[in-house]
Amino acid sequence: MAATCVESPNGLVARPSQPRGGGNRPEGRNEDRDDSPGYGGGLQREEMQRNAGQDRRSDGGNRGGSKYSLEQAISNRAQLNTIAFDGLAFLTGDFGYDTFLPPGKVSDYFGFQYMRDIDAREGGHNTNFLTRIAHNMLAIMNDSQKAQLIALAKDQESDIHRFAEMRLPLIKAFRLNLEGKLPAGSSGLDKQAVMRYSADLYALDGKLSYERARGMARVYRSFTDAQKAALARLKFGDSGTWPEVAEPLDRRSLSHENHVAVMTYASEMFSWVAGSLEADTYFCPERHGMYFGGFGMKTAPAMGKRDYSISTTLTGNSGENFIATLNESQRRHITALPDLQRQDLNEIVRVRREISAELRRFLKGETADQNKVLALSRRYGELDGNLSYLYATAFAKVGQTLTPQQKQTLSSMRVSNPNDPKGPFLYSAPISTPNVGNTDMFFGGRR
Repeated sequence: MAATCVESPNGLVARPSQPRGGGNRPEGRNEDRDDSPGYGGGLQREEMQRNAGQDRRSDGGNRGGSKYSLEQAISNRAQLNTIAFDGLAFLTGDFGYDTFLPPGKVSDYFGFQYMRDIDAREGGHNTNFLTRIAHNMLAIMNDSQKAQLIALAKDQESDIHRFAEMRLPLIKAFRLNLEGKLPAGSSGLDKQAVMRYSADLYALDGKLSYERARGMARVYRSFTDAQKAALARLKFGDSGTWPEVAEPLDRRSLSHENHVAVMTYASEMFSWVAGSLEADTYFCPERHGMYFGGFGMKTAPAMGKRDYSISTTLTGNSGENFIATLNESQRRHITALPDLQRQDLNEIVRVRREISAELRRFLKGETADQNKVLALSRRYGELDGNLSYLYATAFAKVGQTLTPQQKQTLSSMRVSNPNDPKGPFLYSAPISTPNVGNTDMFFGGRR
């Protein structure tokens, strides 16, 4: 393989010489770049070749030359750099940062993430993106239609809240495992316990998704021809066609949680109706194992800031630098993960497509099978639970062997503003310290 020597924190490393890829970059993602630097010399030659080949394959089959596809999202390089970024966030963060979760990562079968990533104006990760399309959608609706979305938000409020709270024990268990604070006689995290709990969590996500799809479809199917014509003037993938519209809701009549939910419904209703099954199935590499503070390090600083664009290079650059800082033994724990998770990740794609296809039946005026959605959601949770277990175990092995110099180097990679919110968070809203409860159920028996 032809390569070029480049500098890294561990000295000179070989960078495979490959043509520069084209297209826009999705959120936090230069990890699909063909010109990415090597990983500090820790990857074996054949592993580098496999990753490079995976990257080339990830460019194929995308509409309009875009690099955004499920193939890219599950490619070795996209996954490796994203996992490494989470490792950096986890080892330099704390429980508060770990709890941060953008509301749009829940019940995400409606194409909104794909619409973010392919936006022709590259505005998908600006804080105004969701607001603009939500306001446009709400402006099209009549009072009765808006009232239906408000009623849905109020009906789902307790379950939305419960989903965020259910994440906390798992987050706490992963951090206790990192710190070596295990229950007496424990041998470490219990993979089956993590998977079972994650299945319960995703079953709740499936319930929320089913109710959301049914409610949004009911509103859309009540649109008049004039409303559909107005909707057609808003283009999927081109936020430049979305005019600035004043707030169509009276926020004083809604709680903060209800307002966030209605805005989420309105924006996702557009991406769902204007999108496709492929858009619904798509996910970004950051979508799984969301317990390690990656969103807390990257997305939390955007909260409350108008017209703020989240970095499109932070994940890739930081992930590469994290891996380069590790020694060969530590690095293997991270670089092994893409292979260890590949089968589960492929099944996740199939499960997401089945759930998305079932929910789309509502748009046709049919009734989706709720039992099927819930069963598939539980399986999704088991798969994500296994991925999360793999990440937590690998991060702990690395974190417990870091030298003082490595810790200092990693800490210097974390750029933070003293004024940024620190958490804990209920989704993206800071809250007082929650009562997490007992986490012993996540740990195995005696050594």
